[in-house]
Amino acid sequence: MPEYPDIELYVASLRPRLTGFRLEKWLQKDPFVLRSVDPAPSELTGKAVTGLRRLGKRIVIEFEEDLAMVIHLMIAGRFRWAEMGKKPQGGTLISWTFGPEGGTLGLTEAGTKRRAKVYVVRGAAGVEAHNPGGMEVVGSRLDDFVAVLRSHKHTLKRILTDPKLFSGIGNAYSDEILLQARLSPVRMSTALKDDEAERLWSVCCTLLPAWRVKLIAEWNGKFPTTVTAFHKDMAAHGKFEQPCPQCAHPIQRIRYADNETNYCAFCQTGGKLLADRSLSRLLKSDWPRSLDEMEDHVQQRKEPS
Repeated sequence: MPEYPDIELYVASLRPRLTGFRLEKWLQKDPFVLRSVDPAPSELTGKAVTGLRRLGKRIVIEFEEDLAMVIHLMIAGRFRWAEMGKKPQGGTLISWTFGPEGGTLGLTEAGTKRRAKVYVVRGAAGVEAHNPGGMEVVGSRLDDFVAVLRSHKHTLKRILTDPKLFSGIGNAYSDEILLQARLSPVRMSTALKDDEAERLWSVCCTLLPAWRVKLIAEWNGKFPTTVTAFHKDMAAHGKFEQPCPQCAHPIQRIRYADNETNYCAFCQTGGKLLADRSLSRLLKSDWPRSLDEMEDHVQQRKEPS
């Protein structure tokens, strides 16, 4: 799912391409992607785009006469852009053509599950109804951040990725934040010491905008054709068994449902391996509890019987 830096990349890319242009054509191929009925999509036709902004993990496209579209890409939704006279590549669920010299914005979604959502809303209240309410960490005050952090007794991984508590942080960047802050993903939020909470806040406030700047610079004005949760320069996320850039020990992972948490046992958990729900249940007492035990297991498997 696109997170703060990725959504900001889309906003930065779409703003010059859409602002000031009028919506000429709305083509919907999937009946389920539009989740609202009032205002009708036809009310946007002929209206000019007045602005774009991020709302958590959503993108808000603002139009004349106090109308707006709120787009939630969910896990697999992505945008495609085509210059005037061309069609966006890939099968689009819905597309919008802007003129007279704009282009066409298409929304695609990988897989068979249709989770991406588009809403047409009226007024500030209509937009705000789609705000999960989480704090915008970037630019926040330490005291406010700590108050939210300690308001619920959750693991750090869960509390950082809860959109009702913190805005725009998901599975990928929470891994990066926790590694840089040298904190365990299963540490309870209410158990953090003051200096640890401040370190977590500081990393959040610097890492997220740094990735925003990095991604925008990489695309350098071109429309992003690949927005992914996995980047070669990431330190933890998607780096299972690769060396941690901070200590060179292998990155570990916890698998659950369709996601996984990546972490460094040396930097974040004092050498303790966190239980993988599937493997630890299968191996039981054979599950290694530390990096040393893991290395012993690996060495024994290499030795001839």
